[in-house]
Amino acid sequence: MTAPLFAGSQFAVNVLSAQSLLAAFGVLGVGVVMFAETGLLIGFFLPGDSLLFTAGLLCTGNGRHGMKLSLAALLVGAAVGALAGAQCGYLLGRKAGGALLTRSRSVRLREGAQRAEELLQRYGHAKAIVLARFVPVVRTVLNPMAGALGVPARTFTLWQIAGGLLWSLGLTLGGYVLGSSIPNADRYLLPMIAVIVAVSLIPLAAELYLSRRAAKAKEACG
Repeated sequence: MTAPLFAGSQFAVNVLSAQSLLAAFGVLGVGVVMFAETGLLIGFFLPGDSLLFTAGLLCTGNGRHGMKLSLAALLVGAAVGALAGAQCGYLLGRKAGGALLTRSRSVRLREGAQRAEELLQRYGHAKAIVLARFVPVVRTVLNPMAGALGVPARTFTLWQIAGGLLWSLGLTLGGYVLGSSIPNADRYLLPMIAVIVAVSLIPLAAELYLSRRAAKAKEACG
């Protein structure tokens, strides 16, 4: 049986656990978490990658707990939450400027803001906005940073949509494909999530490697 958009919530929900969030809130919870993680600075700690992957896996109904989500509803909820959240974060940054981040007491947020600014300066707006989607914390702070630094609204919107769809739909469908291929795949959920997160960081690692290589080549020629 397919779970409804809003599954019966539990009194005690572990917001750091993808399985707990899905059991309590179903597909609606995925959309809310995507919005909070990408649009609100307080959502930087939420398990976006693992939530998308786990939700995709549960769409197959092959898990040990018999829970099944609607794949179509999940894809729509994940995409809408991720895209709306990023746009909200951008607008907040545009209105409030860098004050949103400078007042934060979180070391992780400040470090994420520094990495986000470096991405924007090193790779340009388009590439940085797409790459940031795959880096925890950075995907939370880059959106308000882009607004505060004056990234054109049209440029931001175009590339956050491209990156948001690639991230949200890619991880969800990745979980669905693996869940369809492996019986009781949720037994191996933690190692699979670790692999998915590592793979998602490959584009950023490749860009860093190529940029450092190009910088060294320029120094050698100079």
